[in-house]
Amino acid sequence: MPYPRYPRILLLGGHGRISLLLTPKLVSRSWDVVSVIRNPSQEADILEAGKQGPGNIKVLVESLEDVKSEQDAKKVLDQAKPDWVVWSAGAGGNGKERLDAIDRDACIYFIRASLSSPSITKFLLVSALNIRRESAPWWDEASWAAVKGVNAQALSNYYAAKLAADETITVLGEEKRFNYIVLRPGELIDGPETGRIVLGATPVGGQVSRADVAEVAVRLLEKHGVKGWFDLLGGENDVVEEVDRVVTENVDSREGESLDVMKKHLKL
Repeated sequence: MPYPRYPRILLLGGHGRISLLLTPKLVSRSWDVVSVIRNPSQEADILEAGKQGPGNIKVLVESLEDVKSEQDAKKVLDQAKPDWVVWSAGAGGNGKERLDAIDRDACIYFIRASLSSPSITKFLLVSALNIRRESAPWWDEASWAAVKGVNAQALSNYYAAKLAADETITVLGEEKRFNYIVLRPGELIDGPETGRIVLGATPVGGQVSRADVAEVAVRLLEKHGVKGWFDLLGGENDVVEEVDRVVTENVDSREGESLDVMKKHLKL
C-alpha cells in the first residue's frame, strides 16, 4: 500500500500526558487525528491540544476497558478509519484487574485487529524500557539484576501486562512484515522538551521527559519503513540526528530477545 502523505491517526489514550503533547505535533504535520477518550469531559483538552492544525482533530468517546474482543476493537477502527494507530493508553498502575483489561487485553485486541486490516500500515505502541525477558546485550549483570528485581516485585503486574502486548505486536509484526514501532522510554518525568536524547542501546537507569517521548514518537512515525523496539532516555544527542542514526543503522533494542520464546507465550 502506498505511504499516505497525510495519514489519519487513531490515538488511543488521547487524554494521557504523552498523548496531549503528541497531538499538536501530529496535526502540525497536516495529519488528521482521531483521539479516543473515555470521559466526555476531557474533550475540551483534546480540542485545545489540536487547535493549531492544520490537520484535523476529532474526539471519539470509547472506554478501552469495555473492549473485550478483537471484534470490539475493530468496531472502533471502523469508526475512526485510520491509516496508522498509536497506543499510548494504560490503567495507570491501578490494580492487576485493570492492568490486564487495558494494558494487556485491550491493547492486544487492537494490535490484532489493526494488523488484520489492510488499510492500516503502522502501529506505534508506547511501552517501557524495562519490559523484556532477557538482558540487553549492552547491559552489565548489575543492570539486568536491577531490572529483574523491579519487574518481579514493584512492577510485576505492569510488567506482565505490558510484556504480553509488546510480544504480541513483535511476533505478529514480524510474521506480517508490518511496520510496528515499540517505543520504550525509561522513567518518565514532566518538564520541557529538551531535544537531547539517547535512542537504541541505552543504559538501564535514567529519565526522559514526556515531551521528548512525544517528539521521538512523531519522528519515528514520519520515517518510512521503520519497525522494531526503540529504547529511549534523555541524553546528549540531538533528537533529529539520533533518530536518523538509529533508523539508518537499523538499530533494534529487541536484540537479545528470542522470537521463538515470544511465540510460545502469546496471549489471546
